[in-house]
Amino acid sequence: MQLKYVGDMPIVSKKGVGFDKTQPDKYNYLYAAVELLEALSYGPTETTQHLYQTKDKSISSDELLSLIQKHVSDLDKLFEESDKKAHDFVHSLVDRINENDTLTKDEKTAWLENVKLMRAYFYQYVINRSAYEAALNALSDEIHAGQVKEVIAPMFKNYAMVLNDLTEVLERRKSPIDSTTEVVTVKDELHFKVTFSHR
Repeated sequence: MQLKYVGDMPIVSKKGVGFDKTQPDKYNYLYAAVELLEALSYGPTETTQHLYQTKDKSISSDELLSLIQKHVSDLDKLFEESDKKAHDFVHSLVDRINENDTLTKDEKTAWLENVKLMRAYFYQYVINRSAYEAALNALSDEIHAGQVKEVIAPMFKNYAMVLNDLTEVLERRKSPIDSTTEVVTVKDELHFKVTFSHR
């Protein structure tokens, strides 16, 4: 399996292919998630305050995959499950098209060709989403293990989006971690601050 950018969630119909801009490719957020994982992977310590300087650089898809594998031990299994989910979705869609009696033969053919055209795209979209969700779960584990009280990250490079998504993951833990978010100013720059309440 590999990670690579594909774009927004595809919407396939008999008329063509479109993209749902409200469902962006999670590949966009993977680097920020990995950066936060690197910052918070110190385990239990005496202090709850840690300083981590984000790296303002781009990395290759292979480097990104290696960094995620460093923190997510069962990534290959997750990718296999993602591949199956994508496979099942595509086959379910094909079955629904074939069973739709309101479509003409030409409409069915066009729709099926559009599904075929976007098959690899959709598979990659699902794999990227699974890698992102795995990174968020690993972040949740690090915050729990380190009893992290607070994270402040720059508003740029998707850190705020990742931290916002993380709060939902923390709420779903078996031992939920409550969090509050706010925008703060640090050295005249806007930052996203999350405060965690461990039970």
